Amino acid sequence: MVRVLYEDNQIIVVVKPQNMPSQEDGSKDQDLLNEVKAYIKEKYNKQGEAFIGLVHRLDRPTGGIMVFARTSKAASRLSEQIREGKMNKVYYAVCEGLPKSQGHLVNYLKKDEKENKVKIVPQTEQGAKKAELYFKVLENNEKHSLLEVKIITGRSHQIRVQLSAIGCPLVGDNKYGKKTSSRTSLLGLWAGRLEFFHPVTKDKMVFVCPPDLDGLPWKEFYMEKYFIR
Repeated sequence: MVRVLYEDNQIIVVVKPQNMPSQEDGSKDQDLLNEVKAYIKEKYNKQGEAFIGLVHRLDRPTGGIMVFARTSKAASRLSEQIREGKMNKVYYAVCEGLPKSQGHLVNYLKKDEKENKVKIVPQTEQGAKKAELYFKVLENNEKHSLLEVKIITGRSHQIRVQLSAIGCPLVGDNKYGKKTSSRTSLLGLWAGRLEFFHPVTKDKMVFVCPPDLDGLPWKEFYMEKYFIR
């Protein structure tokens, strides 16, 4: 069942569960885009397939807030906001170790198709894409730190790769962090705040949503206080 935070005739804002694809992929597992289409079709008794525009994505293991367009005009205007850096995304990350209190990371990334991993490469390498983010430490315990992360660019696996590169991989990240057989902890990455301008009314829209506060690794920290609008 789709968890809806807001909807009107132009947009729908929902919460993507962790480990669900944003759109259909090779696994053919249940994906959020088709879930939203089915929700709209059933709720409004639409004939044929409902139009839902995918304007941004979250990696499969990452959960959190996503906005979808319900019209082509809304899709175009939301995509323009993303290109112009007017859509603000704030992530919450639980990482290994204790990074410095705040940081600004700039790297160049490229996907290694053979290994199916994103790697940091020299700026001059063909296909390298700039990745930039800011982070600050909100809390820490003996093993882990809770970070607030604001991305400037939207590269695949960006937060996971860049934090791993400074020796602070995300908890539960078997691809870029510690290899573990444990499945009790989800990936420590959640898109918890999304800000943009409504594509028609131009009103500023602000949405916040916490992860599962009883689940690992989130329950290690007092998360509730970070989700008060």
